[in-house]
Formats: sequence, structure tokens, C-alpha cells
Amino acid sequence: MPDSSHVQQDTATVERRVDAIQAVMHDRGMNPGPFIDEFKHTVEEKWIPENGARVIAKAWTDAEFKKRLLANGRAAVGELGLTMPPHHRHLVVLENTPTLQNVIVCTLCSCTAFSIIGLPPDWYKDLEYRARVVRQSRTVLKEMGLDLPESVDIRVWDTTADTRYMVLPIRPEHTKGWSEEELAKIVTKDAMIGVEIGRAHV
Repeated sequence: MPDSSHVQQDTATVERRVDAIQAVMHDRGMNPGPFIDEFKHTVEEKWIPENGARVIAKAWTDAEFKKRLLANGRAAVGELGLTMPPHHRHLVVLENTPTLQNVIVCTLCSCTAFSIIGLPPDWYKDLEYRARVVRQSRTVLKEMGLDLPESVDIRVWDTTADTRYMVLPIRPEHTKGWSEEELAKIVTKDAMIGVEIGRAHV
């Protein structure tokens, strides 16, 4: 099972794909330059996990915002100036508890709420993860470094055509008094997918 610590490979993968598309279009006599540049800017500067980290940090520090986030995720992230594509009609935010760990997957392809948590990591797109996490969730999480006790239930959520998910991790106990900015720095993409707890320190 791929180690989730390698998620930093995402950007390189996107760059290779963009370069490949650009090469094909040039070969066909098309000039995709402006579109490609705009797309790369969007991927690298707008579709980033820092967006989701801001949302999580806000939910950890603002109880009323958290209520709105759990009731209507799409509307709540809009309060922070974040947008989602029209076909992402619903954003369901899944709150972890001491007895429940939520995990997201897309068994058909590799869909995520990419404008909020960033593009999916390579391991998330891997057929092995997509097939096994549904049937062997506890084993898969352990292989990825999250060893949960039997007292914690694991619930796996499969992305659909119009519904995207994001996990709301448990706020670490040692972060009392931290600012939203400090909290956002310990929220990782993997934590918002549900395969890790998050960073222990800023």
C-alpha cells in the first residue's frame, strides 16, 4: 500500500500532465498557451489544501460556523470566499469523534473536493487503495500509518457524481489558545481525507 507521506508528488504529476497536453495540442497546430498558463495557475495557486485547512481551523474555533459547515458545507465554505465547481452540488463535511474515524474514497475514479482540499494524491487514485479501503479499511489505514484501536469505528464514504466529502478531524488537545492561522498549519490533506490525524506541531 503506498505511504501517504508521499503526497507531495501531486504537483509534479500535474505539471507532467499539463506539459503532455500542451505538447499534443502543439502537434495538432493549436496554441493552448494562455489556457494552459491559466490552468496551471489555478491548480497551483487556487486548488490547494490550504483552503480546506482554513475551513477546518475556522470550525475548530467558531462553534456557530462549525454548525453551518456540518449542515451545508458548500454554503459554509463560501463564507470564506471559497468556491466549488457547479457539478459539485454538495459538500458533506464528516466530523470525526473519539469513537468514529471517517475516510473518503472514490471507487470509480479519483474525485475529491479539489477546489477545497486540493487535487487527489497519487495513492488516492491508485486502484489498490480504492478497492481495499472499502473492505479492509482498518488494515489499509494501519499500513498508511494510522493505527486505530478497535474501539474506534471506521466509516468509509464513497464520492458520487454531485457530492464531495471532507473530513473534519478532531482538534488536538494541545492546541488550546492557538490562533486560526496556527491551527491551519497542522491540518493536512491526508487528515481531510481521513487517513491521518494531522501534524502534531506547526
